[in-house]
Amino acid sequence: MPSLKDLRNRIASTKATQKITKAMQMVAASKLRRAQVAAEAARPFAERMDKVLGNIAAAVAGADSAPKLLAGTGRDQVHLLVVCTAERGLCGPFNSAIVRLARDKANALMAQGKEVKFLCVGRKGYEQLRRLFAKQILEAIELRAVRTLGFINAEEIGKKITGLYDTGTFDVCTLFFSRFKSVIAQIPTAQQIIPPVFQAAAGNGGVSAAYEYEPEEEDILAELLPRNIAVQVYRALLENTASFYGAQMSAMDNATRNAGDMIKKQTLKYNRTRQAQITKELIEIISGAEAL
Repeated sequence: MPSLKDLRNRIASTKATQKITKAMQMVAASKLRRAQVAAEAARPFAERMDKVLGNIAAAVAGADSAPKLLAGTGRDQVHLLVVCTAERGLCGPFNSAIVRLARDKANALMAQGKEVKFLCVGRKGYEQLRRLFAKQILEAIELRAVRTLGFINAEEIGKKITGLYDTGTFDVCTLFFSRFKSVIAQIPTAQQIIPPVFQAAAGNGGVSAAYEYEPEEEDILAELLPRNIAVQVYRALLENTASFYGAQMSAMDNATRNAGDMIKKQTLKYNRTRQAQITKELIEIISGAEAL
């Protein structure tokens, strides 16, 4: 049976842990609002970019002059999975859910005889994926030194992706991230960005409006398609940031509650042990007095 000192040390240690988890919860809550606003602000631009490119791409679909980023390589053999996760943990199943989605996709592709390669954005995703796919990871990009995510960070990642595509490293690229829905709900998402899969226009009965473009559609697409990749990566990073703080806030709230329950149990055990020792001492005193 542990001594009273050991029990006091356990209670003090658990209280210290509870203070840390409570502080982390408050920090995550303070950062969540700003990250949520940034993620929600990026959605309309990314969705509008998708619709505009979809309309332009429909005009050149199947043409020999269509940009390579739009038409694809004509093959479906080598897949690049860009897995975006957080740089830190203590956020529940947030990182694991994204990695699990990417891992399932990779296993399904390899079962079909496809070749799979990874580009990891975030330390936690890289640490999990390298256990199974170490030889298939092309590069791991860490953003720990970045205090505030900007479009320039996504642009650099987009340039790496397009650079690999231009050298023929892969045929299809899919982006994995977690879409923020609420503090308690983050949705792991897979989005194909090369060749892009545009959402069909809704509410127009399948009839698209006719536009005249200046310059030509091919010139516009050659300029906008690489930028669209950076925009989608930027949106994924912002969604991930908001999802991370939401998941961390929930995880630290649960940890704080669990620590409180543990303190109650430890305190009850301490009081019972102390009472038992006092009772034992009283019995010894009374027994000694009767013996005299």
